[in-house]
Amino acid sequence: MSCFNSRAMVIKYLFSCRDTSLTRLTHVCAGPALTPPTHLQPEVSRVKMVLKKVSLPYISATHLLGYRPITSMNDIDTLISNNALWSKMLVEEDPGFFEKLSQTQKPRFLWIGCSDSRVPAERLTGLEPGELFVHRNVANLVIHTDLNCLSVVQYAVDVLEVEHIIICGHYGCGGVQAAVENPELGLIDNWLLHIRDIWFKHSSLLGEMPEERRLDTLCELNVMEQVYNLGHSTIMQSAWKRGQKVTIHGWAYGIHDGLLRDLDVTAVSRETLEQRYRHGISNLKIKHINHR
Repeated sequence: MSCFNSRAMVIKYLFSCRDTSLTRLTHVCAGPALTPPTHLQPEVSRVKMVLKKVSLPYISATHLLGYRPITSMNDIDTLISNNALWSKMLVEEDPGFFEKLSQTQKPRFLWIGCSDSRVPAERLTGLEPGELFVHRNVANLVIHTDLNCLSVVQYAVDVLEVEHIIICGHYGCGGVQAAVENPELGLIDNWLLHIRDIWFKHSSLLGEMPEERRLDTLCELNVMEQVYNLGHSTIMQSAWKRGQKVTIHGWAYGIHDGLLRDLDVTAVSRETLEQRYRHGISNLKIKHINHR
């Protein structure tokens, strides 16, 4: 386990095992009452030292991890400083980490997600550098004329031989909302037409829903349609035809709670692609009926 992840686990442990008020946390960390799991004890000791140095009003996960918070949009040097701390922590944990990382990459996962800054793929999945191949665009679309996306997919499937492709949307997606409200935004309007097509395709289902659930459902439908699009690409069709084991997953991320949700449209072959797509749409219809 990397130093970053173990330290993050300590912070989560400290905040969950006692009263989360900062005063209470400080006393707990400084005193003998806290008995952490054995594998976390070294990091707990380091966190205690940080707590002694940081004034009470400013105690936060950012400080405990050793990073400087960004206080100004012009404080670009903070990014470089934070990078130096991050690199130092990884090297302390594993002196040969970057040397090994520079030799090759062999990720098992390809992530196709939204460009939204609140959906950081590696952080919300707990993966390290070299473990996740990533492509992001506005509203996590997979379009057959998008050579950028298709090039990423082909490299991931044919060269890296990833085992899983995750298409992840998120609730509260600005791209999905803009496609529905249809304001004049410029060039991106052409991109969002693909989501409007999904809106019209499923208008009978979406039209019956209350407004507060409509956008969330469209976000889920968008993911399902992108799974379907990717599965019908020549890249995936060829991979499945030659027997390559590549699974496509459709997930939705909740910015409001930090949780990933499996939309149950997982496809492992050309046959299951059609079956799981119909299954996913059917599930949304049943879910709508149950919410009436």
